[in-house]
Amino acid sequence: MTFTRRSLTLALAAAPLAGPALAQTGLSAADQALVARAVAYLEGLDEAKARFVQTDARGRATTGQLFMKRPGKARFAYDAPSGLLVVSDGGVVSVQDKRLKTFDQYPLAATPLSLFLARTIRLDRGVTITRVSRMADGFSITARDGKKETAGQITLTFTDTPLALAGWTVTDAQQRPTRVQLQGLQRTSGLDRSLFVLKDPRPKNPGRGKV
Repeated sequence: MTFTRRSLTLALAAAPLAGPALAQTGLSAADQALVARAVAYLEGLDEAKARFVQTDARGRATTGQLFMKRPGKARFAYDAPSGLLVVSDGGVVSVQDKRLKTFDQYPLAATPLSLFLARTIRLDRGVTITRVSRMADGFSITARDGKKETAGQITLTFTDTPLALAGWTVTDAQQRPTRVQLQGLQRTSGLDRSLFVLKDPRPKNPGRGKV
């Protein structure tokens, strides 16, 4: 497994975010207002596309094109020479590495993507918000697995004027961050359904022939 591919897996599956409702503690009224604002924005982001830059813990960057269609669908098409293609069809996230000729799948509900691809976005279900940070041009919301069954956390970053999702950072149990920055995010409509379909390209095992 290449380091880029390992980083991708961390970015998608390091911090499961599904589970029973848990109350958020330690958030001020101002923090809660920012969380509510982020939720309202994400709820209204039905279809969008953007360029992205993914940076791993060693500072190595890969780029590509993102398409998303809520609920549940997303496509990360990595630029050459990466050979990676990641597609969420609404239930399963499929990861194809054309160079290594591998194909892996993860339940969408067990990945951070479910946090903002869900039909109804709830930041009070299955996650504990540990920090709301303000920056000069926006704010960020950091959350972890509410049941504490998985180490790691995810931080969603937003610009303020206009309000927009700027990217996210997944930090694993070893405190290694993988950052995804969105560039030129724009709302769109009518995305082709085929963008969100990825079948296992590997030939099926034909079995043993007759002896």
